[in-house]
Amino acid sequence: MKLKKWIVPVLSAALCLFTGCRAPSGPELFEKTTFYFDTVVRISFYTDGDGEALMDHCMQMCDAFEKTFSRTDETSELYAVNHRSGSRVEVSEGIARLVSVGLAYYEKSGGKFDITVAPLSDLWDFKSEDAKAPKKEQIAEALAKVDASKVHVDGNTLVFDSPDTMLDLGALAKGYAADQIKAYLTGEGVTSGLINLGGNVLAIGSRPDGEKWRIGVQRPFAGRGETVTVLEVADQTVVSSGIYERYFEQDGHIYHHILDPENGYPTQGDLEEVTVICDSSLEGDALSTACLAVGSDAAWDLIRETQDAQAVFVFRGGEVRSTEQI
Repeated sequence: MKLKKWIVPVLSAALCLFTGCRAPSGPELFEKTTFYFDTVVRISFYTDGDGEALMDHCMQMCDAFEKTFSRTDETSELYAVNHRSGSRVEVSEGIARLVSVGLAYYEKSGGKFDITVAPLSDLWDFKSEDAKAPKKEQIAEALAKVDASKVHVDGNTLVFDSPDTMLDLGALAKGYAADQIKAYLTGEGVTSGLINLGGNVLAIGSRPDGEKWRIGVQRPFAGRGETVTVLEVADQTVVSSGIYERYFEQDGHIYHHILDPENGYPTQGDLEEVTVICDSSLEGDALSTACLAVGSDAAWDLIRETQDAQAVFVFRGGEVRSTEQI
């Protein structure tokens, strides 16, 4: 195996912020950088109120979301769901919401976006210092357990047709968390800020000077800060998914973490990165990953079908195109 490369999700979807602003007067800036969801989390906002208390609550929310959605933490709610004893499981509103969105995008993507890939995710351990492709027999065994059509949502109850089905909500959890944190802060009167959950950047309003936030989109497989474009947004989210986020090289081939539920191997589409601009970070999470999985032709249709969504596609080979060009 050649030198392993792993870009920790601090760059995941790799979004570089060009904030470049200060509040001229009035509201005070509060910001904090920490580590949740296997990535670096940075929250910054302006407020006239008790910013320390607001920030503490945001951190408590991050901690609660991690304890809900972690697939590997034996104390998490999702771990309990995956190790259930029956076919029906009562879950929190958050789990039910993510599974509902996941199943919707399973249909929209023709099965390419599948939240039941957990058995495959366990095989492809991209966090290992000695990552390597699993054996074909192992992939076939795990693949037999992958099928999102065997999961159903009935209110806050999940119904499983198979005891072997396990959920992986990693493609959706950060988007949900970002949306919930924004809702909390805006409910507390915050009108300007940025929530950056390693690849999910959600803007609260505009910059304090009234200008839009400028967010750079990382060039795949390039050094940190090398961008393909800079987006200007206000009160929207910018979410990227890319095959360079977590990967390793073996026998001259790159294996990345976006897995194809049809064959159990990393997807082989024509895109290296998809960046979505829309109103909901959860929607952006699902949409960017689904677009990357289905390839550019079907991805254009997915973007068009989503109200007020735009996207930037980076193709294998480096070509960059946006939906505004179509």
